[in-house]
Amino acid sequence: MNRKLEPGRIVIASHNPGKVREIGDLLRPHGMEVVSAGELGLPEPEETEDSFIGNAELKARASATGANLPALADDSGLVVDALGGAPGIYSARWAGPDKDFALAMRTVEDALREQGTDTPRTAHFTCALSLAWPDGHCETFEGEVAGELVWPPRGDKGFGYDPVFVPNGFDITFGEMEPERKHAMSHRARAFKKLIDAVF
Repeated sequence: MNRKLEPGRIVIASHNPGKVREIGDLLRPHGMEVVSAGELGLPEPEETEDSFIGNAELKARASATGANLPALADDSGLVVDALGGAPGIYSARWAGPDKDFALAMRTVEDALREQGTDTPRTAHFTCALSLAWPDGHCETFEGEVAGELVWPPRGDKGFGYDPVFVPNGFDITFGEMEPERKHAMSHRARAFKKLIDAVF
């Protein structure tokens, strides 16, 4: 049985402004007042788990305990088939300490090119969303969106790896897509739909 989330304050367990904005846009219609872990001065816990779900739960529990409020954490990343699933849970780390996603996208492209020109460019984004309460209760929901990678990067509307990812059935990247359109079908949106259906 899922626990229901009452309208009020919720912590987004992230220091990534793009991610906080996107999650906030999805939560506000449900009466939630969004505050980020960064705004509250909560430290970013070290992501020591070996899965998206494990890291999302770790971050959600840390923020829920630290703020004494319900907390929502997202662990998401780009999974490239030809790279054995990399960068995967290390998607943010590939951007380095300065969160330079131009560098991260170039690293992925270089790794694909090393494998030859006929290397498949299929990939998917995965998102695990974990909602934790201060008493330790936690619920997690997953979503995916499949597509393929393009080069050079296109568009400046998204964040992270969005400018090189074209979702199946489209000819534009997430970076070129209007936010409302992306919100309707992204990996995060799919995980979010499961969460909304369960807890509101």
